[in-house]
Amino acid sequence: MSSNVHADLILVNGKIWRGRNDGTCSAVAIWQGKVLATGSDDEMLSLKGDRSEVIDLQGRFACPGLIDNHLHLISTGLVMGWVNVTPEAAPTLEALLAQVAARVAETPPGNWIRARGYDQVKLDTGRHPTRDDLDRVAPDHPVVVTRACGHISVVNSKALELAGVTGDTPTPEGAVIGRDGNRLNGLLAENAQALVTSAIPRCKFDDLVAAIERAGRHLLAFGITSCMDAAVGQIAGMDEIRAYQAARLQNRLPVRVWLTILGDPDGSIVEECWRAGLISGVGDDLLRMGGVKIFLDGSAGGRTAWMKAPYVNEPDNLGVQMLPDSEVEALVKSCHDRGYQMACHAIGDGAIEQLITAYEKALADNPDPDRRHRVEHCGYSTPEQEERMRAAGILPAPQQAFIHNFGDSYLSVLGEERGLRSYPIGTWMRAGMRPSTGSDSPVCSPNPFHDLHAMRTRKTVGGTVLGADERLSAAEALQVYTENGAWSQKAENVKGRLVPGQWADIAVFDQDLLGDDTDILLTQTGCLLTILAGKVVHDAR
Repeated sequence: MSSNVHADLILVNGKIWRGRNDGTCSAVAIWQGKVLATGSDDEMLSLKGDRSEVIDLQGRFACPGLIDNHLHLISTGLVMGWVNVTPEAAPTLEALLAQVAARVAETPPGNWIRARGYDQVKLDTGRHPTRDDLDRVAPDHPVVVTRACGHISVVNSKALELAGVTGDTPTPEGAVIGRDGNRLNGLLAENAQALVTSAIPRCKFDDLVAAIERAGRHLLAFGITSCMDAAVGQIAGMDEIRAYQAARLQNRLPVRVWLTILGDPDGSIVEECWRAGLISGVGDDLLRMGGVKIFLDGSAGGRTAWMKAPYVNEPDNLGVQMLPDSEVEALVKSCHDRGYQMACHAIGDGAIEQLITAYEKALADNPDPDRRHRVEHCGYSTPEQEERMRAAGILPAPQQAFIHNFGDSYLSVLGEERGLRSYPIGTWMRAGMRPSTGSDSPVCSPNPFHDLHAMRTRKTVGGTVLGADERLSAAEALQVYTENGAWSQKAENVKGRLVPGQWADIAVFDQDLLGDDTDILLTQTGCLLTILAGKVVHDAR
């Protein structure tokens, strides 16, 4: 191989997976942040110049940088400073309360305490914490404890008092306020959470920028070089857009981000973004405007995803429909006509039906065969809905980490028939629907090995297999995490594969992600090296 160009960086002696249809090679040469060439060690070393750096991968596995195609980057950074009440940190109710009590002991009275991560199904009590539980350990601090899914919170009496929420407070549309008789028990689901969270002091701008940087560096440690931030504006409105711009200008944006902005009627920043010219596609390959997100239902584990059939042992509960059909269709059409790609939250088959109907109508009125509207989560699509999605070019954007973390809960609340078909990624792959994946962090950890394990085994954390026919091969799972994520962001020409001309975003792992041993994904696999645009940004060697 001959060239007048000398590579800036050359990786040799590895097993480098370039893409599902591109195969593997041992070496890659990088120039000006992009892949210059791939091939054998000798071929790539022929591009070495006096200033070229060479990294010996020592036989390690490398692939394109992973793309977490649905998480909340700012929230992830903020939650890293909250009380950890995940099942690992707080497996029992008393352990959860002890975690809160420890934070109370070091926090001045009157200051808000936030916690996140519990799953009532995994607690020893099998129920949500209550207002009275929290009052026992925090009588003088307002406390908000949020379920892992983010769709349910439990608050104590002090939080209710400061927010002015009483037994006479009307329940907002698309919300649930928990009551024991006429007394509030502290549970707030979906839109009801804002009754209390709106009373919490607004997040400072500098804290938003710091959260972006903190969470982005956390992703790099897992080999994740790109993400989608879902529902930008949900915490601090347009300040979140400004924080991203500031992080970008201050070189504090560690990963590529595709911004999906909040379009919910009560908190939408779409109009402000539209007036500023911030529509889908605006930006550069590090920070780009993505879609618009509207929440149509809740979560399956929290029994608030909008289903066509009721939840187990709750014959009157179909979940929560957030908005009427007419409003969803009007919002989707308005955004579609303005040029926005849509990336709306719909988990239950009731919500998915509402959403794809709105997409179909918008596309019929204003055709765009390459708009690539997305269904975020898409947990319980039916075969008929999947055919309509395929025909319209609508993409499922699920989080296979949910199978690992919450699969046993799905069986518990939905029963075996529906639970086994949760997030049917194998079906979508066979239909050519290009599903992506992600963590929905901070709902789940951004740890990609849980996600990869679930795609390949369909096993929950408890070892239950949710539909073996939905398993993917190792190469398919990597394609979902790289190429398909890029496709759904309309970025397939710049990232997702290691081929000449694409960004040299590369992750190097200490185990072979194409290997047959799936157990090591949960026990022994880690990211050794992460490269973004040809620069080493994480090094754990």
